[in-house]
Amino acid sequence: MSVDRTPGDRADVCVVGAGPAGALIANRLASTGHAVVVLEAGPRFDRERRIERMEDALRPAHGRPDVWEMGGDRDAFTSSGDRGYPLNHTRVKGVGGSTLHWQGMVMRLHERDFAVESQDGVGADWPIDYDDLRPYYAEAEAALGVAGASDNPFAPPRERPHPLAAFEPSYSDSIFADACESLGITTHSVPNARNSEPYDDRSACVGYGTCQPVCPSGAKYDATSHVDKAEAAGARVIDRAPVQRLEHDDAGERVTAAVYATPEGQTHRQEARQFVLAAGGVETPRLLLLSESSQYPDGLANSSGLVGRYFTEHLFAGTGGVVDRPTRQHHVGFNTTESHQFYDEPAAGTAQGIPAAEGANDDFGAIKLEFLNYAGPSPVEAALTDGGWGDELRDRVADAYGNHLTVGALVEQTPRRENRVTLDPSRTDDHGNPVPEIHWSLDERTRRTIQRANEIQAAILDEVGAEITWQVGPENTGPAAHHMGTTQMGTDPGESVVNAQGRTHDLPNLWVAGSSVFSTGGAMNPTLSIAALALRTAEHIETAL
Repeated sequence: MSVDRTPGDRADVCVVGAGPAGALIANRLASTGHAVVVLEAGPRFDRERRIERMEDALRPAHGRPDVWEMGGDRDAFTSSGDRGYPLNHTRVKGVGGSTLHWQGMVMRLHERDFAVESQDGVGADWPIDYDDLRPYYAEAEAALGVAGASDNPFAPPRERPHPLAAFEPSYSDSIFADACESLGITTHSVPNARNSEPYDDRSACVGYGTCQPVCPSGAKYDATSHVDKAEAAGARVIDRAPVQRLEHDDAGERVTAAVYATPEGQTHRQEARQFVLAAGGVETPRLLLLSESSQYPDGLANSSGLVGRYFTEHLFAGTGGVVDRPTRQHHVGFNTTESHQFYDEPAAGTAQGIPAAEGANDDFGAIKLEFLNYAGPSPVEAALTDGGWGDELRDRVADAYGNHLTVGALVEQTPRRENRVTLDPSRTDDHGNPVPEIHWSLDERTRRTIQRANEIQAAILDEVGAEITWQVGPENTGPAAHHMGTTQMGTDPGESVVNAQGRTHDLPNLWVAGSSVFSTGGAMNPTLSIAALALRTAEHIETAL
């Protein structure tokens, strides 16, 4: 069927990006009677094909970007710095955005995360604190449908329990429980944006175990839920409409149109009163840089020179091994137990067995320990990779599967000005625009934090009685697919891109939503904070209309 991708009449709001931030803002504003147009660079994916996508994900021939059709000239990028950055492994372009392939863990930032500069002397303090975001966190948990036990003694204060009951701890969690108790480590449940019971017209989780990169049942939240709500409220969502640049008026005071391309080779201008960039931590700064003009020679909204700067990630630290008993790995495709004990005090030890680190707490970033339920090789992957059937396959799977354990962690990365997103004029995308270039490297504070996480993980596995067989440490760490910090919020226009409400300092009708506005990233999966900030920004946009 042909799709009408021509622009509509001048809208109240034009949103660029149909991921969680864009979808929540579009739904909120459309539901209150405003004319909203959403421009999404990627396609609408057929829900009926999700089981096929799951099957693709299980086959070794399909890399992770292939499952959601990432790659080619459209998604070209370059990477520099100390480490290559696997951008197309960490994002999805399409209606729903990266929630189509995310793990689904949703935690609130801690109170310390909003004031890391004041506390630790690194990064920049947010212009808001936890209490400013607290009511929006509650609203976001209800919107996404978060299952949790509200049992985390290290978490910031809550106003009510999680909307849905927590998932039961996995079998492997029970193996870790005794060891953690012996070592003086307190564990607690993991809040998950997946249904433990039917909720918001979505089924309860049925246990496919392929949550990342595909949830075939729809039990795990993705942003198509709020895209559907926005469209039902009157919003117009145009897919496969990558925005090429933003135009502004002659005075350089207001954005007037988003110029976008279509698959048919046409170029259109969508006019609006207010514009929201919600295209993620890489494409949002790229679009601002592409929108240079005589008034903004360094890129739109970039009078501070910070558009694209302070690109920040979470780093993975992990330690794994084998034990002489079954662990029933891969029966659950998501985490059910974790520990924030070393989040606010990463250097602290325990009386029972974890020694204190050499150095003070501010010598390290935050650490979030995770007890992984999908450790070791997948039996399906082993069968499809190695070949062989019948008794041969049975024996090989029996030898390789069923007794692995892993303790993982997300580690805070110290924000650094030199980590950034720029344009690479030597390479262009399918529309002739310079592709994004990711400059990414690690600092010594982050390396120390990863090493500290490894020490704690090894102690836990030793207590379990595991033979440690591998470790991901400072030299072989990788990103957690959380792009943050490239359009930081702040009160000083010379030291930030947007203000505390998400409005750009330079143009009063241009807003940014998503993790790019984070001043610092902590070590929490960012989507719940993205959602809470988006709901807060939507209120301020509505006031401006």
